[in-house]
Amino acid sequence: MVYVEAFARQKRFVLHSFSEAEKEGFLIRDFPIQGRSQGSDLYSYFYKNLSYMSTLKGKVAYITGGSKGIGLAIAQSMLKEGMSVAISARSEEALRNAEQQLNAPERVMTIVSDVTRPQDELNAVAKIMERWGQLDVLIANAGVGHFAAVDQLSLEQWNQMIDTNLSGVFHSLRASLDSLKKSKGYFISIASLAGTNFFASGSGYNATKFGLVGFTQAAMLDLRQYDVKVSTIMPGSVATYFNNNEPSSKDAWKIQPEDIGQMVIDLLMMPQRTLPSKIEVRPSRPDLK
Repeated sequence: MVYVEAFARQKRFVLHSFSEAEKEGFLIRDFPIQGRSQGSDLYSYFYKNLSYMSTLKGKVAYITGGSKGIGLAIAQSMLKEGMSVAISARSEEALRNAEQQLNAPERVMTIVSDVTRPQDELNAVAKIMERWGQLDVLIANAGVGHFAAVDQLSLEQWNQMIDTNLSGVFHSLRASLDSLKKSKGYFISIASLAGTNFFASGSGYNATKFGLVGFTQAAMLDLRQYDVKVSTIMPGSVATYFNNNEPSSKDAWKIQPEDIGQMVIDLLMMPQRTLPSKIEVRPSRPDLK
């Protein structure tokens, strides 16, 4: 019998054979202990070399703004990996259409929720926990944009962006924190390159996205002590319905929503020791537009 100790995510595991270790997904790294030659009195240390979430099958995610565009594409990517997904939006009709597109009734939940209302988000998470008993991933994707010179921007437009793009993310995260701490889960906000690049007629939108990037990075520092990972994705031009755009062949040069979906899966599968906390992503060839 080989006695080994394995350490993963700061928890101690005692395994008694190589076959048991391999079954658990550990890789073996043998090295001599001081005063012992390699091969005699073998001591092996196993390090979990699987991803942060070694398998996504059976994991549960909540995606705000999940009825179309980036949110819907993330849900589709997660379902392909065997996850269960709750999506929320303000429109029940939009959610019905999304549910039909996702076509996985046993693993999809739709929730009418307005992220600007804290109680809505508390209720949404409660419904998820009641159905699946866990929450492993929160994707804060809901957002709005109004673009006008600062002397033309209305108070209503300003408040809607602040309430949705910034306060709404706080409401979603606040509602999810206990569950994410329990599952040692992942929080991902969908920000924008507008969170690092300012532009004319973008004062309100820039303010919310700069704020969201700062909020998410500060939350990352707060939550990593609980083994909760936190990242923000900052896309440039994406072929979505945002700002009244109607996706078509003219958007072929842009990032596609499924590209962001794949990026989220890649983040979830990243080794535990590694955290890409802030990801800028832009079209490779904007000159083709």
